[in-house]
Amino acid sequence: MNKTERLLSIVMELQRSKLLTADELAEVLGVSVRTIYRDMQALSEAGVPIIGETGLGYSLMEGYFLPPISFTVEEAVSLLLGAEFIEKRFDPTFRKSARSSRRKIEAILSRPIREETNRIQGSIHLLQKDEMVIMMREKANLGSIREAMLEGKKLRFTYHKRVAGSDGSRVNVRTVSPFGLAHDEQNGWLLVAFCDLREDIRHFRVSRISDLTVTDDTFQTPDNFNLQSYRPKDTRSIRVCALFNPEIADKVEEANNYYMETAESKEDGYHVTFRVRQPEELLSWILGWGADVVVTEPESFKNRVREEIEKMKERY
Repeated sequence: MNKTERLLSIVMELQRSKLLTADELAEVLGVSVRTIYRDMQALSEAGVPIIGETGLGYSLMEGYFLPPISFTVEEAVSLLLGAEFIEKRFDPTFRKSARSSRRKIEAILSRPIREETNRIQGSIHLLQKDEMVIMMREKANLGSIREAMLEGKKLRFTYHKRVAGSDGSRVNVRTVSPFGLAHDEQNGWLLVAFCDLREDIRHFRVSRISDLTVTDDTFQTPDNFNLQSYRPKDTRSIRVCALFNPEIADKVEEANNYYMETAESKEDGYHVTFRVRQPEELLSWILGWGADVVVTEPESFKNRVREEIEKMKERY
């Protein structure tokens, strides 16, 4: 990055963050603090209204705005792919906004940059699972969830669990305070919310939510909650071990099961360890590998797999 690019970057960082110290700017730009001091002097001499507050940092005078600068090919491709992802995986309102943003980005690109961007973008395709019912349900729910988060209102919905609870039911009604949304490669959109029933933060797959309504009850997100730094409690305490046919080790690895903890190839096969809350969470997945897998422990789960195989034999 040359000096001109660095000076523009400093102004844009201040425009974005309002107040930054020399140390913070030096870390973002990968230069020394002394260089930042010199750059600040250069910006002031060029007429950029930089305000330096002792002990606080630098800021731009209120009202000063730097018009958008041109994008590089890589930056343009990144933004356009991001807009495409939002179009495919978010609700109609954001899908419309993403499409509009994409047109605006394309409009300000110079002809050479636009042509190169189109060429590169044409060689990249975002694939998605062909599960239209699930995706439509996700998109329908996302709009209501966003509305509730913006208005600080609780949600009520019916949740369809993967595994039946202690009462034998896979369905129950929840009332939650929506704190945020997260996207997981395997599970799609996840709602992170405080559950009134469990009196704790829980995660809900948006595709498993039905009968969603925004209530009139309000909530306030705790000051100490930050979605970006939040890490869920790991309640998976049951260890399951399985031995796979070594010839399908690559397929098992590619499957990237959420509960997989360790995997190791040995002379007798591909040893995989899982950690789950309930062994039933793995039952269908294990059975899907047929004779290419054997559960080695715990004994209770081996018996459960055997029982399910017997039931399958009766049906055939």
